Amino acid sequence: MILQPFALSLATTTVAGLRSEHRDAPRVLALHGWLDNAASFVPLAAHLPALDLVAIDLPGHGHSAHLPPGTQYNTPGAICHVLDVADALGWDRFTLLGHSMGAGIASLTAAAAPERVERLIAIEALGGLRGPEEETASRLREHVQAARRLGDKRLRVFADLAAPIRARMMANQLSEPCARLLVERGVMPVEGGYSWCSDPRLMLPTALRMSEAQIDNLLAAIECPTQVVYASPAQSYYPEPLRSERLRLLRDGRSAVFPGTHHLHMEHPGTVAAVITGFLQGQ
Repeated sequence: MILQPFALSLATTTVAGLRSEHRDAPRVLALHGWLDNAASFVPLAAHLPALDLVAIDLPGHGHSAHLPPGTQYNTPGAICHVLDVADALGWDRFTLLGHSMGAGIASLTAAAAPERVERLIAIEALGGLRGPEEETASRLREHVQAARRLGDKRLRVFADLAAPIRARMMANQLSEPCARLLVERGVMPVEGGYSWCSDPRLMLPTALRMSEAQIDNLLAAIECPTQVVYASPAQSYYPEPLRSERLRLLRDGRSAVFPGTHHLHMEHPGTVAAVITGFLQGQ
């Protein structure tokens, strides 16, 4: 299955992404991870059956517009954006597929709008990142201070794509082909070479995070069948037994665990696609 570029106009913004040619197939909306983009799903799409697969660049990522000045990147806003995209596509019911941050957004969208999400596929995340209550004040102060300094920073310019590709390979344990996919959609030409096109505000420390009890409450509210896919070993910020404990909160959840790194859907797309295909077919 090949994904082609597309753009979508919403009431207040524009959305870019990649979409399959199968308009009469099951509807799947794909959400990428933090500082990734829609190209995250290109390797996986090649191994999936015919789907109306729409992989969007989330706001501030890839080719999608940045949020207006003064607007915060936060989870409630992301959930509303996902539903706005579905509305613009004319989708009443659909499957959500997410990786990492996108899996967190997808799972919380399923909790917030159960009447819209018929199935959920979460890769390498479920719920959101927790924040201990005792760190609330320090986290908020850190965000405010960083946000007020942000205007003084300048975007780094790369003479060619070699350096940003190496940076993504090192930061995310990615192979060169997978890193190149993300980088080519994640940069823009500028004088002297290239710079990242993601919104610099995405690098700000998160202002507020939910407690584990709040996340538990939201996961228990997910009504649709859910397939979770994890890499082994687990990420340090989402370790065992936490990820298994969250899985048990789901009303109808199942998991698959494979050796690999955080972007296992890119590095081992055939393996992950087989799980997704079986789940979508009700196996």
